[in-house]
Amino acid sequence: MIDLSGPSGLLLTALFLGLLVLKAYAFADCLRRPAGAFVAYGKLSKPAWLAITAASVLLQLFSGPLGLLSIVGTVASIVYLVDVKPAVTS
Repeated sequence: MIDLSGPSGLLLTALFLGLLVLKAYAFADCLRRPAGAFVAYGKLSKPAWLAITAASVLLQLFSGPLGLLSIVGTVASIVYLVDVKPAVTS
């Protein structure tokens, strides 16, 4: 059992909430973008990115901030925000 009291518990909680906000923002941003922009700029389709970012949020909720799948989801969300979002926001 993980002890969430004390400074390390506070740090894990802050990390969990921060990553959850990042992933939820990536998902919400993906919802707002037109589907044609993804294909026009040679990115994965909008449904694919919606599935990836939604899975990222769900994995964060069920595996915590330091689970392997959560880390993979974090990387996927960062890739969306750094690579895909600037391309489809034109």
